Amino acid sequence: MSNAKEKVSMVSLGCPKNLVDAEVMLGRLAKDRYEITTDEREADIIIVNTCSFIKEAKQESIDTILDLADRKQDGRCRLLIVTGCLPQRYQEELARELPEVDIFVGTGDYPRIAEIIEEKGSRPEQLRYIGDPNFVFDESLTRLNSSPAYTAYLKIAEGCSNCCSYCVIPSLRGAFRSRPLESVLAEARSLVAGGAREINLIAQDITTYGRDLPGAPSLETLIRELAAIDGLAWIRLLYAYPDGITDGLIRIIKNEPKVCKYLDLPIQHISDPVLKRMNRRSTEPQIRELVARLREEIPDIALRTSLIVGFPGETEEDFRTLLHFVEEAQFDRLGVFCYSREEGTPAAEMPDQVSERVKRERYKKLMKAQARVSFKRNRRLIDTEEQVIVEGYSEETELLLKGRSSRQAPDIDGQVYITAGNANVGDIVRLRITDSSDYDLIGEIIS
Repeated sequence: MSNAKEKVSMVSLGCPKNLVDAEVMLGRLAKDRYEITTDEREADIIIVNTCSFIKEAKQESIDTILDLADRKQDGRCRLLIVTGCLPQRYQEELARELPEVDIFVGTGDYPRIAEIIEEKGSRPEQLRYIGDPNFVFDESLTRLNSSPAYTAYLKIAEGCSNCCSYCVIPSLRGAFRSRPLESVLAEARSLVAGGAREINLIAQDITTYGRDLPGAPSLETLIRELAAIDGLAWIRLLYAYPDGITDGLIRIIKNEPKVCKYLDLPIQHISDPVLKRMNRRSTEPQIRELVARLREEIPDIALRTSLIVGFPGETEEDFRTLLHFVEEAQFDRLGVFCYSREEGTPAAEMPDQVSERVKRERYKKLMKAQARVSFKRNRRLIDTEEQVIVEGYSEETELLLKGRSSRQAPDIDGQVYITAGNANVGDIVRLRITDSSDYDLIGEIIS
């Protein structure tokens, strides 16, 4: 009998939170008796970790599954496994429509991936493992960081209890559950020991961190403890709900050198009637006051937000209010989603659904306005100095290094192209900005 290890390939779709789940599975499999490969054609087992947050994400997941199902004919694949939000939400439908899939695994069962594969064995029937989504990651589980070694996502909580009227996350991921402080810190130390210089804190809402734990440690407490880790240079805050931004959090962003002057602040809209129907806790005056206070307290802060256009009942007046706010608030980064009507959510049953044509028109107008804002804000950085983490050579030409400034999060923001100076991948260097475009910066290493 051969002792050769079976090869596993993973495709992870959706957000960084989903990516961490995929890395937990990879870590568990690598620790067992499996070899990890990035080439699906060489894989004996292919896992697709899916997203079903909005219509486009669901379609991407289905298309990817169908595409990889071909590997069972033209490759080595003997098992096709689908994990994550899609089977958690649609297990019955998927089982009927995708007979090519051998195993479905939900959001609470993925840590058992190695045992599940063993249980499958050579049984021909399709298997489903869809339990309650109540798992919380523990640092004792091995996680295989799939990002470059110098950067990592650190998931500090699972689930969500905000219950926005358009969102399916609470039903897919359960109620908000913070990881114990020491568990988060232990994983952070392990990531830094493995080479991470940048840690990006993620959860559905990082500002809720700790409220459900004994002693209620706050996000500020966690950040202070992380900042004390030797070797860690950047701490980035992603997905901080506006109503959870405290004076203490503003102070620590302002005063702690390791905390990037960057904040991802998902507001979704600015018109009060829309915010109320969305079941958001913030109001227009509160959001405006918060943005103004952040700019006043931390003048060099980079603010990112996400918005939804075409929410049920969004009038032309509501949209004009949002458009004018984007022009006034001057967000450095901004993502826009067209509202997706998701079954099982209160918003799906609301009257006055907005047509797809109107959604797309509003999307284009917002993105056009934001491109002007982003270009203007990037031009202000010319002749200033920025800290930049070097990521390697540009895809355009190997004559240029590329990287990200502390004002740019991985994967979602622009890049910095380096026209002069040398550095190694993972180095953090001082750069003088010499030029800019709508979303990217250009500069020269000065130290």
